[in-house]
Amino acid sequence: MSDQRPFDVALLTDSRYVNREPGNRYVENIFADDDLLLTSLEAEGLKCCRISWDHPDFDWTTVKFAIFRTTWDYFERIDEFMNWFAETREKTNFLNHPDLITWNIDKSYLWDLAYHGIDIPQGIYISKGSDTTLEKICKASAWKEWVLKPAVSGAAWNTYYFKSDGIAELGPVFLKLLQTENMILQEFLPSVAENGEISLMMFGGKYSHAVLKKVKPGDFRVQDDFGGTLHDYEPNQEEINLAEHAMSVCGHIPMYARVDIVWDKEGRPCISELELIEPELWFRRHPESAANLANLIKREAESVYC
Repeated sequence: MSDQRPFDVALLTDSRYVNREPGNRYVENIFADDDLLLTSLEAEGLKCCRISWDHPDFDWTTVKFAIFRTTWDYFERIDEFMNWFAETREKTNFLNHPDLITWNIDKSYLWDLAYHGIDIPQGIYISKGSDTTLEKICKASAWKEWVLKPAVSGAAWNTYYFKSDGIAELGPVFLKLLQTENMILQEFLPSVAENGEISLMMFGGKYSHAVLKKVKPGDFRVQDDFGGTLHDYEPNQEEINLAEHAMSVCGHIPMYARVDIVWDKEGRPCISELELIEPELWFRRHPESAANLANLIKREAESVYC
């Protein structure tokens, strides 16, 4: 590769996960995955570093490619993040493609998927500053159970499950969030509590491996932050086809992606999230997948710089 930058690939994290914390299982899992990818990239002959996206002194012109891994604070600092992203995309090459990143940040992309014939949970998009109330929107939806979340969010941040008797209490929270956030109201699918959510990891648009995430009894969130548990899972062909269909309508085929699938009230799989920015990919459960992604990155680097 002809470019003389000292680093081929930078793995992006946030400042909370720069250093190891022995005994902290959450952080240990982050490093387990990143170590597998770093080892695989180095085996491909690529020079790597691991850096917080908001490091104040890092020179982004010193890396050829930057790949988002655990930048899990970006949605809480979205304005700062977007300014950094706009500046930094002029200095290095982002993986995935920058257009995919900007498209995937706001969950309005779900309606783009629906336009292409991909099933998604029923939902309503509410623009920031809209003159409406939670009671009015819920009444118009005619659903019995709801999930409310910001359009830019992750890890169930500011996400609420409620029934009709909770509308009045949550109404002021909704109005406060709506001052600064675009919001999404979705019909709650009982299958999430009963069967969980599956995540299909995709590399180069093709299926790699999957996991099943189950909620803690009495909760609605599958994330381990809230007591959710992780299980092995073998998807059927219908689920794989759905994930690969989603990859094909992204504009640019994602180098890496996670497709989260739940089941609607008729038992059909539908896409609840399409994660193209910083998805957890569970390399530690399928170590060969880290080598697969590293090979794709090596081939991309060769195509750009050779």
